[in-house]
Parts: sequence; structure tokens; C-alpha cells
Amino acid sequence: MGNLRTKDLSKIGYQNDQLRSLVINIASKNFKHHSKQELLDLLVEIKNNPEAFLENEETKKIAEKIIGKVKEQNFKVYELREEPIPCKIYGSKGIESSAKKQMEIACMLPVSVQGALMPDAHMGFGLPIGGVLATEQAIIPYAVGMDIGCRMALSILDAAAGFTKKYEYQIVQAIKNHTHFGMEGGLEIRQDHEILDHSLFNELPFLKPLRGKAARQLGTSGNGNHFVEFGEIELMENNGLGLEPKVYTALLTHSGSRGLGAAIAKQYTQIAMESCKLPRHAQQLAWLDMESEAGQEYWLAMNLAGDYAKACHDRIHKNLLSALGLKAMAMVENHHNFAWKDVLSDGKETIIHRKGATPAHQGELGIIPGSMTTAAYLVSGRGIENALNSASHGSGRAMSRQKANDNMTNSAMKKLISSANVKLIGGSVEENPLAYKDIEQVMLSQRELVDIQGKFIPKIVRMHKE
Repeated sequence: MGNLRTKDLSKIGYQNDQLRSLVINIASKNFKHHSKQELLDLLVEIKNNPEAFLENEETKKIAEKIIGKVKEQNFKVYELREEPIPCKIYGSKGIESSAKKQMEIACMLPVSVQGALMPDAHMGFGLPIGGVLATEQAIIPYAVGMDIGCRMALSILDAAAGFTKKYEYQIVQAIKNHTHFGMEGGLEIRQDHEILDHSLFNELPFLKPLRGKAARQLGTSGNGNHFVEFGEIELMENNGLGLEPKVYTALLTHSGSRGLGAAIAKQYTQIAMESCKLPRHAQQLAWLDMESEAGQEYWLAMNLAGDYAKACHDRIHKNLLSALGLKAMAMVENHHNFAWKDVLSDGKETIIHRKGATPAHQGELGIIPGSMTTAAYLVSGRGIENALNSASHGSGRAMSRQKANDNMTNSAMKKLISSANVKLIGGSVEENPLAYKDIEQVMLSQRELVDIQGKFIPKIVRMHKE
């Protein structure tokens, strides 16, 4: 059987002292000929599905104890408010009713303080994409999103305008050699970053087995609307970067925390939904109390995922610029799937969830992209309280992925891209330019939220090919 210890059981989720004692006692009698790993694997199966082991005499008592423990777990039942708390909607005419309804439900949570809906909003899980929600002493995993810390990163380069046209072949080769898209696989050369040495990978048992995948995916991008783009950015007068107002070559990337963030989101959403019972139509908005152990764990894990997402962008930019012999003169980054601690103007301490929304405090720089053929904007926040110091995270989808797939062919998309003078590597019809709202209209709808400091035009784009 090997030397099975309580520490081993804790690592696989057996936290109850009586249960661990029972397991060790039964294992010593009935599983003498199992290896330690075989026994641990069996115990994981029993923990995940105890009902399936009730008929087996050797595992019955363990399964019964687990089921009893589940029944004893504490949870609270909450009712929604009768009326939603205040929520300012920007660009209302361009937002589907289902997204507005989702936001209204979120604003009826008893922990909600204030809401805002950005002009790129569309329906999501729990909180709509483009939704911003302030809560008191509570964090909602689904109001952060599955791709925790999904972010934008812009490097303005020491290369004059026209670089992308002159060196298109070299840029394309660098992108093909030094970026990777999709759910599986990674770069040929193993990446390194201090984030992989973060103590939380060892301190939280749940995270320890995720470190290997995080290492493999470091410096890679996901699928869907994630991208790597080279293009040109025109900076305005008095921009917040302190650079001369002119046209520069730039690198713009969009991706998140990969499998690490998704696993964290899934784990703590399940915990939240088990401990916080809401009406069925609001259950995806289940929250964790910030003073609870699970709430504190999620907060730490969420921040780790955010730092990991930044590390991925760091590696992408460093690898590409090194391959092309370029240097960054300035860099701007921002999360748009995250939660922050913030104090409202009335002094109330809150957790601000931005699910597909850009932080836009007074003077805060951010990037708001369009589609693979349209402009992205470098912006400076205006610190508007009604918007919870936020702006859109992009142009937002005008069609679902399925509808985009049904309404566009590969040949038609190629014509669209060619007419915009964009070189596309990969990509899919689900992400075609017409699947997105008009970025110019979105920017017009939030003109009171941000000031435009630069306009980026994509020239060479790589996305995941579905």
C-alpha cells in the first residue's frame, strides 16, 4: 500500500480529520496490495462520485462518510431585491435586450451596490460581456469571467511608419515561429518567467497540478477573438506616453490566462454556487464572501491568473521584438476580465467587477480594439463615477459565433480582409469583421468616458484558425 499519510489525503481534498482517519484505517486492512498512487486515484474517484461506491463493502464506509459530510455543508439561500440598484447604460440602442436583462438581474443581488453597462455589451454567462458591477464584501467568479485577466498589451516600437509593408515577410515568419494559438500545445522553445515560481502554486493544493500546464502555455494565445497584430498607430498631441505626435509601428496583442484562469474560474464558480443559493435565473451570479476562506483563496488565485496573463503578453512581445531586432519605446496594458478593490465617491469600499470592460479612472491609459480590419484606440480615462470608472473592452459582438459562421464564407471574408489591406494568418469566419459592432459608433457612445490619444490600424494579424 505504501505509506499513506494524512498530508497525502489533504492534497486530494480529504480535509476532515475523522474522514482521513477512517480512510487510513480501511486502506491498511483492505487495500494492502494497492500501490500508493493506485489508492490515491481510487480515493479521488470516491470523493468525486461517492454514490457509485456505496455497494462495495470495502469502500462503502468512506462513501457514506463523504455523503454525510456533503449533507452537513453550510449554504445560505438569498432572495433578490425587489428593485434593481442604479445602473447607467451607455449606447443603449446598440445593446441587445438579453444583455440588459442580465445586467438588471445582477443589479438585484443583495450584495450589489452599483452597476454600469458599456456600449459593446452583449449576452454572456452570469454578468453580460461589457457589464460592470460594484459589490460589497462579495466577489462573483462569473462576473469576472472564465478567462480571468484577459487583457490588451500595446508596444510602440522604434520603427518608422511603413515598417510593416517593407518587412512583411520577416514579420509573418516571426509571428509564425514565435506565437501559438489554440487550447492545446505550446511554443517549441520552453518559456521561462518568474510567475512560474509564485508561492501560491504550492500553497493552494488545487493549483499545484496546474503549474505544468501553465508552464507549457506560457507565451501563447487562446482561440476566439485573441490576436497578435502588427500595425501603425498615430499618437495625438499631448498623449499620456510623452511621445512625439506622429505615426509609429506598433505591436498589439489580446489574450488571457489560458487554462490556468479557466480552471480557477470553474473551481470557484462551483464552490460559490454550492454555498450561495439564488433563484434559478440568477444562480450563475453566486458569490463568495470576501471574509470566507474560499473568497480569500479565489482573490489570491484570480490575481495569480491576472499576473500569469501579463506574463504571457510579456513573453509574446519580447519574443517577437527580439526576433525582429526591435525595441519598445512605450508599453500600455490593461485587464478587462477582472475584479478590483475600489472606493466609491461616497466612501463605500467595494469590489468592482469588470467583465469585458476597461478600467478608465482619471488619466488611466487603456486600449479598446475593434475587429481584425478596423481601428483600435489608445484611450485615457475620464474617471466617470456613473460608469464606475470604466469603458468598453472592444467593439463587442454584433452576431453570435454561430450566426457569424452561418452568414459568412471563407471567400467572402478573404475579400473583406483584402479590401482593408490586412494580411491575415489563421482566423475564422466566426471572427469576421462583420461579426462585430462598428467601433466608431461604440467610441462615440462612450465619448464622455474616455479621451482618444491614439489610433491603431492593423496591418498583419494572426488569430486562431478554428
